[in-house]
Amino acid sequence: MIAQRTLFRASQRMAPVARAPLRRRMYSSESPKQFAGAEDNEFNRERARIAEHAEESGIFWYKLTLYVALPCLLVAGINGKMRWDAHWEHVAHGPPKEEKPEYAYQNIRTKNFFWGDGDKTLFWNDKVNYHKKEE
Repeated sequence: MIAQRTLFRASQRMAPVARAPLRRRMYSSESPKQFAGAEDNEFNRERARIAEHAEESGIFWYKLTLYVALPCLLVAGINGKMRWDAHWEHVAHGPPKEEKPEYAYQNIRTKNFFWGDGDKTLFWNDKVNYHKKEE
């Protein structure tokens, strides 16, 4: 009984697929009208123009992204990498961090941080940040 119900329900769902009309193949070289009979009205023609415009716009933005935006991102990435390397090369020629003066407004601590040794912030970078502890 359950198998019969399942088979019946499945056949009902698959029935519209089996009954779908086939597209007629046009053997004439003449292009068919887009709409004929009752379908040929201003609303349907306007919707067709909007769909055509949307397709053209989509192709335009796809090409713009592919041929303009991606090369610009690649050039900008290469430029950023070159500037990054030049900056660190310049920093390497400077005095060591231990010899740099520490000013009163830098590394103000009212109480220790509760992680690590208490002196370093959560985003501490040993390449850039330095703090002379009070002797």
